[in-house]
Amino acid sequence: MTALSVSIVGVGPRGLSILQRISELAGQLPAGRTLDVHLIDPAEGGQGSHPANQPAHLLTNTLAGQVTMFADGTGPSFTEWAASAGYRDFGGVYLPTGGTAGDPVGEHAYLPRQMLGGYLSWVFDRTVRSLPPHVRVVHHRDRAVDIEAHGGGDFTVHLRNGHVVPSDYVFLATGHCERVPTAQDRAYEEFAGTNADRNPWLVYCPHPYPVERLRNIAPGSTVAVQGFGLTAHDVISELTAGRGGVFRGSGWATEYLPSGREPRIELFSRQCLPFSARGVNQKGLTGQHRPRFFTREAVRLLRAEAVRRGDDPRLDFVADVLPLLLKEMGYAYRAAADGRPVPPEEYEFTADDRRAVEGIIDPLRGRAFPDRDAFRKFFVDYVVEDLEQAERGNRTSPVKAATDVIRDTRASLREAVEFSGLTPTSHRTFNSFYVPVMNRVSFGPPRHRNHQLLALMRAGIVDLAGGPGSKVVLDRETARFAIRTEYTGGTEIRHADALVIARLDAFHPEHDRSPLIRGLLARGLVRPYANGPFQPGGIDIDEQGRIVTAVGEPLPGAWAVGYPVEGPRFYTHALPRQGLASQFTADADASVRDMFAQIRHRHEAVQEDTYAGTDRKSVSVR
Repeated sequence: MTALSVSIVGVGPRGLSILQRISELAGQLPAGRTLDVHLIDPAEGGQGSHPANQPAHLLTNTLAGQVTMFADGTGPSFTEWAASAGYRDFGGVYLPTGGTAGDPVGEHAYLPRQMLGGYLSWVFDRTVRSLPPHVRVVHHRDRAVDIEAHGGGDFTVHLRNGHVVPSDYVFLATGHCERVPTAQDRAYEEFAGTNADRNPWLVYCPHPYPVERLRNIAPGSTVAVQGFGLTAHDVISELTAGRGGVFRGSGWATEYLPSGREPRIELFSRQCLPFSARGVNQKGLTGQHRPRFFTREAVRLLRAEAVRRGDDPRLDFVADVLPLLLKEMGYAYRAAADGRPVPPEEYEFTADDRRAVEGIIDPLRGRAFPDRDAFRKFFVDYVVEDLEQAERGNRTSPVKAATDVIRDTRASLREAVEFSGLTPTSHRTFNSFYVPVMNRVSFGPPRHRNHQLLALMRAGIVDLAGGPGSKVVLDRETARFAIRTEYTGGTEIRHADALVIARLDAFHPEHDRSPLIRGLLARGLVRPYANGPFQPGGIDIDEQGRIVTAVGEPLPGAWAVGYPVEGPRFYTHALPRQGLASQFTADADASVRDMFAQIRHRHEAVQEDTYAGTDRKSVSVR
């Protein structure tokens, strides 16, 4: 009997999770069956966007002790692995000395992403070793450029080097993406190219990863960085610590010692608001805020009530869901402010609590600034106040207790949003306004990153290019990018030699530069996910993770997980947390179990044909 074969396209953390589940469920293969698992990824297994050879100054954004590839506790967490691998902490520098010098790696540390890459590769190697003899792995260190589906329910995966991989089943786990150049990208690139003879420092960088792309930015030049989020912090780190600069001290005493090779960095964005720092963790590694008002059951009840009224079961985020979230945030805010638990049945969402929570969400409401100096003062004061709240902790600080609610109620948000849970118009509003706000207030950097930001501003390395509503203008007279902001006191313009777009691209398959995605679209094997007229991104799948084709039918034997399905699903990129239920793991489990069910069904059909003999007759069943 020939071996069955499955191809996993992309073997970062999501592809690794598929391999883990295949290993754990391999006993479900019918007796006598063997399975070849083809892993298609040019990088080291498991690492994905966390390569172990990236600079050590790029950090993870989750407490190390909360990161694991074994949410069920069957394997070590990130910090447990780091200890077993001999890593020690030498004042924020982590080295695998295997000795007793330095300090143990703390569970509350934010470790380098290169270390996370090492952990993921270790998990990958362990998983491969754990496979039973009837499951074989073949790692193709190449990229998939096309997939054909054949009428018999099998596939051919085409690799960039010209090889083909016949497969009975396929998983897409391709991770982050890169867009094709937009009209704006092309205009910026043309501007930089045609004016290079007048300004040799002129650079346009639409994608900052890998950060080696930033080496084209000349020391002493001025670079405008669009964004204040986690990607912007990576860009700032690469252009400072990555250029030999040194941060000395910690907390409020943090200082920056320039190397002299830095550019001058000027920041701007649509709102020009910094991402809030993570609060000191007072909840333990597995602790979470337990929702009382914004629960999955409450969301389901809203939907059921709409059905009983004969209304659209899809919800309006602002009218239906946001009030529950704001009340939950107000409840956490009040309990922290009062310093005592508040019985939920006694809690009233007062006007004061509402003002506090709405002020967290929109600190610019009702504010105007006469000039950049005034806005810069507001900006610095905002960062300082936020850091003071962060130092108080995520239970003691009313602000951090409230914003942590967003992180701790992601299951409720998924219940409301996923698979067209919102009306199309509301879904657009949620994605364009509320998701960026939630990222800014709840998924920000470690505290020391914002302390470093203040130190860089004091050192004159970093400044603000503008204020709220800043726009990029191409100044052809000076051969420089110009950042223009309209203040109440008039228009101000700041010039820059380089422009870096410091954000990750949302995955819209019709605008992705991957030849694989273009081929799948052209063949009709995938289609962009759509909630009515709104296309939030991602490819369409059903709730089992099965890929939905252009004609609206599940593609037998094909599944997708992770970032490619950020659209029908919500917040797909978070790694599992120690001791907590994980959607990351659940998605992999559901799709792999579905694959094994299809294998068993196919096997039983073959067995029926084999043993039916020649006496079978057609029958009619009513």
